[in-house]
Amino acid sequence: MMGSTGLHVHLVLIPVFCTLTGYTDKAVRRKIEDGIWVEGVHYRRAPDGHINMNMQEYYKWVEGVRATA
Repeated sequence: MMGSTGLHVHLVLIPVFCTLTGYTDKAVRRKIEDGIWVEGVHYRRAPDGHINMNMQEYYKWVEGVRATA
């Protein structure tokens, strides 16, 4: 009997986030610049400067759950 192996993705780079959500790169960066998405909650910067989007916090944001930084 084969078990199902699920993939739990927590943080993704902006290009993958755009593919998954339909947002453009510009729209993502604008939400970050405008403070709509909070660093440490909705996204994190890797040591090399890449922005990693938090999928779980994005889903909460879509559902209208307020972020607490």
